[in-house]
Amino acid sequence: RCVVLRFLKSPPNQNKTSEEILHHLQNIVDFGKHVMKQFFGENYVHHGEIIQLPLDFVRQLCLKIQPERPESRCDKDMDTLSGYAMCLPNLTRLQTYRFVEHRPILCIEIKPKCGFIPFSSHVSQEIKHKVCRYCMHQHLKVANGKWKRPSKYCPLDLFSGNKQRMHFALKSLLQEAQNNLKIFKNGELIYGCRDDQDCVSDWNELARHLKPFFFPSNGLVSGPHCTRTIVKELIHVITMTLLSSTDACRAGDMKTVPISQGRSYCEASAFNKELVRNGKHKLESSGLPRGCLLYKTLQAQMLDMLDIEGLYPLYSRVEQYLEEFPEERSTLQIDGPYNEAFYEKLLDLSTEDDGTVAFALTKVQQYRIAMTAKDCSIMIALSPCLQDECSEQRPVVLTSKSRFTFSVSVLDLDLKPYESIPHQYKLDGKIVNYYLKNVQAKDDAVMSSLFKENEDCTLVLHKV
Repeated sequence: RCVVLRFLKSPPNQNKTSEEILHHLQNIVDFGKHVMKQFFGENYVHHGEIIQLPLDFVRQLCLKIQPERPESRCDKDMDTLSGYAMCLPNLTRLQTYRFVEHRPILCIEIKPKCGFIPFSSHVSQEIKHKVCRYCMHQHLKVANGKWKRPSKYCPLDLFSGNKQRMHFALKSLLQEAQNNLKIFKNGELIYGCRDDQDCVSDWNELARHLKPFFFPSNGLVSGPHCTRTIVKELIHVITMTLLSSTDACRAGDMKTVPISQGRSYCEASAFNKELVRNGKHKLESSGLPRGCLLYKTLQAQMLDMLDIEGLYPLYSRVEQYLEEFPEERSTLQIDGPYNEAFYEKLLDLSTEDDGTVAFALTKVQQYRIAMTAKDCSIMIALSPCLQDECSEQRPVVLTSKSRFTFSVSVLDLDLKPYESIPHQYKLDGKIVNYYLKNVQAKDDAVMSSLFKENEDCTLVLHKV
């Protein structure tokens, strides 16, 4: 049926009752259905349904998949006692047109991360207004041994809407995929990381897989030129699908956070550094089309209007209130239900603190939505189609030698836990302090030595 089963996992000895598991799964479905669908639109969100399975089947399934699970994920056990699971569409397949299922399907999964720089006045370190969170975090991750080298990818380039910057961002993702890019062919992973360390990133091997999709008549010789051409075509197709709008819904018609509040480039971006080195002016973002999924993702991310530094005191206010009145936790809808009433409260974009718990809670819930949007994945499924098949109803993207029908979906939309806010606050401090101490200091030293070498300077004054 081309569906995926999703089971809850939990640490050993933390067995929940069947009722608790059902409640948890119901919350995930409701959150996708009543909240995230409003932000992203009907066509992009697939919230799935809860089903009950025979326990014997679940146990056999668990034994079968255990050897396939990455080592880093085996600290949690799959729920084999309740029999409940979520049934979701397989997003590595085309979502819109089932009758082309016999065709080969290519799917690109991108985790774009946070696409803006904090504009909040609560930010205490000036560097956070200049360098994006992703670029700073890269250095800490490399230092901790999570990745071997930093990626040149910067989310602000992808979210810029400027094709040149988007191409650079996607090429950087292909060079250093980490866990931000995966490519599937007919549902099988052919490119990207299965686990933190197990990375498949051979461009020639990727080109071999992709050649029949992009150059079906085999008119291209093999070799590095062929590989580069195919990768270029792939980047073009991803860019065009990301900028496309396949959903009439205008993100629930919610009031939007003005994107112009933040700066549109990151000083640490390799693309930006290259421009500065060549003495060129900064390429401003062209802006994203309002209907495309990247625009909607960015809008949801920008519900983080106060930054974690401005949010943490408000979280503490809610915590203090809950200590005094623990029975209020359910009234405040901290753990659900995620219904229309929950969504309505998220639409208040005021940042004027009136000192109330209600204000603090709204900002906390908006921050949780923003964190969810910062960590979601975008799935682009592509299937070759012949010219006479491409009717008006289907979105189509063209390359130099082929054409694809496609669907774009969004995945990983579980609401970030309320309890994770203190961890986010500590992590933010760690990322910024490491960057200031180890990266910024070196950059400053390089810049000052550059100026020393060129001490014979001419200062030119222009009339303003």
